[in-house]
Amino acid sequence: MKQFLACFMVLLLLSCSFQNEKNQVELGKKQVALSKTTNSNAFNESFNTLLLAYFNLKDQFIAEKDSGIAQNARLMILVSDSLQLNQLKGDSNLINTARTFTEGISAELLGLLGENNLLSKRRSFQMVSDQLYDLIRTVQYDQIVLYHYYCSSSFDDQGAYWISQIADGKNPYSPKLKTPCAEISDTLSFNRLQ
Repeated sequence: MKQFLACFMVLLLLSCSFQNEKNQVELGKKQVALSKTTNSNAFNESFNTLLLAYFNLKDQFIAEKDSGIAQNARLMILVSDSLQLNQLKGDSNLINTARTFTEGISAELLGLLGENNLLSKRRSFQMVSDQLYDLIRTVQYDQIVLYHYYCSSSFDDQGAYWISQIADGKNPYSPKLKTPCAEISDTLSFNRLQ
């Protein structure tokens, strides 16, 4: 329990150093979320923590470390459950939609923890990634540019998506492929100053 709390504190401290990048990226098709204004600092800080937990979990899938996957999945559940949705500036429909996605993320992570093999855990991670993508678009998170990647050959050519904060293309579903399978399917940039 002490290790878990220590990890949580480290994650919290790291989230404070999460950089606000001001990348100038053209968006071909910008999705319109439910009506809302710019998010509060409290919400953005809690969302930064959620993203950091997701990126750490993704890195554990790339490294194929079972213990790291379990530890980061547990941490992401805590962070998802404590996302400051009450600080989200928007109408009640937006907040309820965001809550639905965070509940789905937590539920899928619980399922991931119950899986016995890496392939099944990766399938759960794909569901987490899909729900996080929808959550980002719903709340129009605007602190950094995020990249939505796709690999068509994942899961026996069924395809799978994931999110990255950098354009590196590291695939959490097939990290050992000699030919990388990663293409950017969407760039998430909601910064209103662009």
